Amino acid sequence: MYWNQQTYPTLERLDRQATVLILPVGAIEAHGPHLPLSTDDIISQAMAESACRQLAAHQLQGLILPTWSFTPAGFARDFVGTLSFSPATTASMLHDLGENLARQGWELLAVANSHFDPGHLSSLKNALQDFPVKVAFPDVTRGKLARRLSAEFQSGACHAGQYESSIVLARFPELVQPLSHLPDVSHSLVEAILQGKANFVEAGGPQAYFGNPRLATPEEGRATIEELGRILLESILENKKKTGGTKPPAQGES
Repeated sequence: MYWNQQTYPTLERLDRQATVLILPVGAIEAHGPHLPLSTDDIISQAMAESACRQLAAHQLQGLILPTWSFTPAGFARDFVGTLSFSPATTASMLHDLGENLARQGWELLAVANSHFDPGHLSSLKNALQDFPVKVAFPDVTRGKLARRLSAEFQSGACHAGQYESSIVLARFPELVQPLSHLPDVSHSLVEAILQGKANFVEAGGPQAYFGNPRLATPEEGRATIEELGRILLESILENKKKTGGTKPPAQGES
């Protein structure tokens, strides 16, 4: 269920406790010569939709907000097509969003984020502190959540590689350009960031991709989408449990 496809009386009638708002957060940035600029948007929307399907089993309804695309994208800024915004702009607009949601009586915002530029992640986390409504935000780059995703994702060499290309193949195969000629780029973005690199070229990705997109399959993409949705679901249920809004899932459920 998408927010911007509803009428205002429809939204007025929704039970605020049984409805979870989901904000897909992405970016408009270069993703190699083979994936669209909207790749992160596509992944976050897929994560949000998967979570919505899984929420129904817990007597909850997901309501997906318009995708948040205007975010810091400093690592890709030098590539044509990338739209990068300051952390201050992102934080200010997110705060305004929270004020709007709180004024309308919404209680919980779940964030489905797939954009991992370091400037963006920092600004997003800062903006969500002391947010006007409760927030469920699983950071999949951290610890046990990262270990639930693919080996390439965990390696840090995953921007527009097998991991992301598989998801776009599962969702919009017509947007994926030929992959067979693309060489493996095994440089880890995580290590590059720790070394102080400031953009994709410095990090060893002259075509704005890392990993091995040739290995991408729609089957992997579909499985990853479901796991991302499950991760977001669990964060939502944990938040609801803390506030007394629902029961936690049974062992093995979801």
